Amino acid sequence: MSACPGCDCRTPLNFGIKMAFQPIVDASQKNVFAYEALVRGENGEGAGEVLGRITEDTKYTFDQSCRVKAIETASRIELPSKLSINFMPNAIYEPETCLAKTLSTARKTGFDKKNIIFEVTEQEKVVSQDFLVDVFEAYRKEGFMTAIDDFGAGHSGLNLLSDFQPDIIKIDMKLIRDIDSNKVNQVLVKGILDIAEQLGIRIIAEGIETENEFKYLQDAGVSLMQGYFFQKPMLEAIQPVVFR
Repeated sequence: MSACPGCDCRTPLNFGIKMAFQPIVDASQKNVFAYEALVRGENGEGAGEVLGRITEDTKYTFDQSCRVKAIETASRIELPSKLSINFMPNAIYEPETCLAKTLSTARKTGFDKKNIIFEVTEQEKVVSQDFLVDVFEAYRKEGFMTAIDDFGAGHSGLNLLSDFQPDIIKIDMKLIRDIDSNKVNQVLVKGILDIAEQLGIRIIAEGIETENEFKYLQDAGVSLMQGYFFQKPMLEAIQPVVFR
C-alpha cells in the first residue's frame, strides 16, 4: 500500500499535540476492554481548544498526526488493551491509501492493528454517507475494529446502521444521563440494546458519572462502560481502574 500523497503534501501543524487516555471498562469481567485516545494540547489544553486551531488546510495533517501520536504513545506507555482512536472522515482522500501511515506506525511500534478501534461520531458531517461506509469497510478489511460514537445524539444513526454494521456502538452520554430515573431515556436505550443484540453489535455506554447510572446499566445487561465514574482521562499515562 503506497503512502497517501494528499496527506503528505498538506500544510504542517503549527501546534503540538499529546494524547490522554480514558478506560473503557468491562464491568462484568472487572477489567479494561480498551482505552480511548483523546487529543490534548502540548500543555494539556482540552480537546475543544485544540480542535479550534484546525483549519481546512491542516485537518488532513491533524487527523494523521492524531493517529500516529495515539499509537506511538500507547506503545510507549505499554497500553495493555485495545486502543480506540477518533478519526475525521472528511480528512480522508482515499480510505485505503490514507491508512498507509497508520499501518506503518503500528508495524514500527509493534502495536497489533487488531487491537485498534476506529470510531467516528454519528454527528460528524461527511461528504456522503456512501463515502463513510467505504471508509469503514476499508478499515475493517485491514483488520481494524470500527465504532459509531455518540449514537443517538444526531439524526443519521439508524440510516448509517442500515448501510454498515460496526463492531461497536457507543451510546451518547445524553441518553445515559440520569437513566436510572429518566423513563424516556430508558425506553430509547432499551431500543438501541435490542437492535444491537439482533445485529451482533457490542454496546458501550459512555459518560457514566454516578453509581445509580452504573447500576441501572449493569442490570440492563450492559457490560462495556466509560465515564468519570470509573476514571477521568490521564495525559500520556494510565493507571489501574478501581472497580466498585
